[in-house]
Amino acid sequence: MNCPQRAVCFLEEDSSIPAHSKPLMLEAVLFCPILTWVGDKLQADGVQRFFIVCGPTFAEEVRRCFPADADVIVSEQQKDLMEFLNTPDQVLVLPRAALPLEEAGVGFVYQAPGYELQESWKERMSNNVSAAELASGWLPGYGPETIAELELLLRDRIVKRHIQNGVRVLDPTAVYIDPRVTIGRGTVILPGTILRGETHIGCGCTIGPNAMVRDCTVGDDTEVNASQINESTIGSRTHVGPFAYVRPGCTIGDDIKVGDFVEIKNSTIGDGTKISHLTYVGDSDVGKKVNFGCGTVTTNYDGFKKYRCTIGDRAFLGCNTNLIAPVTVGDGAYTAAGSTITDEVPADALAVARARQKNLEGWAARRRKIHESQEQKNEH
Repeated sequence: MNCPQRAVCFLEEDSSIPAHSKPLMLEAVLFCPILTWVGDKLQADGVQRFFIVCGPTFAEEVRRCFPADADVIVSEQQKDLMEFLNTPDQVLVLPRAALPLEEAGVGFVYQAPGYELQESWKERMSNNVSAAELASGWLPGYGPETIAELELLLRDRIVKRHIQNGVRVLDPTAVYIDPRVTIGRGTVILPGTILRGETHIGCGCTIGPNAMVRDCTVGDDTEVNASQINESTIGSRTHVGPFAYVRPGCTIGDDIKVGDFVEIKNSTIGDGTKISHLTYVGDSDVGKKVNFGCGTVTTNYDGFKKYRCTIGDRAFLGCNTNLIAPVTVGDGAYTAAGSTITDEVPADALAVARARQKNLEGWAARRRKIHESQEQKNEH
């Protein structure tokens, strides 16, 4: 059976759970909405136009299930559907949620000429179409229990496909990979790893253990160890983790170290920079080969607005430096440990912004003596 170039999908609500109002077609299987599984499969088979029968409540969510340039109509209006069906060509119909499975036999998915569907659906939408041909390769979803069973089956198949493509998965039962994910040859996926969304992993990487990567592009030979990275781009030969958190909007370059308990948000990090531990970099533009000392913080929020920091190439930020945004640290500049930087630091300068140390001779001995005297009084 030749796959038609048009398809109609119905979004029925899952009535098995009273408190649940989302259509089953929008529920996620391996982090990917069922409708996205459907759309990707049909587009691969040659379907070019889609009509999704759906009201305005979920219209935006439905549209996000397809590429931005896909020809998709989302409507529950009968006249819109009739216009879409105004063709003698075959139209594929999915009357309920379904997942593509090659070995599934014929069932509830069918196709018929558009004119025939027009005629059958003039009064009301019904699956009793005289000219319908049943299609194989679709497994229906009836609710959360069915989805849970299919999820494990599809997880194993996705993992197997990546292994066949040259990816090493140490424990196939301990990883979860979204169907939209691509992984380069020679990459090792360790237990506890979750790869979600439009994520693209390069060649020769090590991801995990216990890593979550969502909607990211990761370059070759990069390691993500026990960390979470989201909606960002990570370069090649970069080390992330353990226990690092990369929030959306980051571009992290090549040969970078993002170490333990480091959080980066909406920032650009230049090649060769080291952010080894206990540091927050938010809303910042960081140059190449910058060194962040332990405990450095970009203080980017004043309670009302966010501000950006700019840090030049080869700058050296001493431990426990606070950068009060907006502020600029020039190329090759240093900040002394414990400094709070509020003004621009010129290139190649040393900024010292801390109180001068004062030693009170004998203070500790006098304090101990007072404490010992007090204890003796209490004993009597």
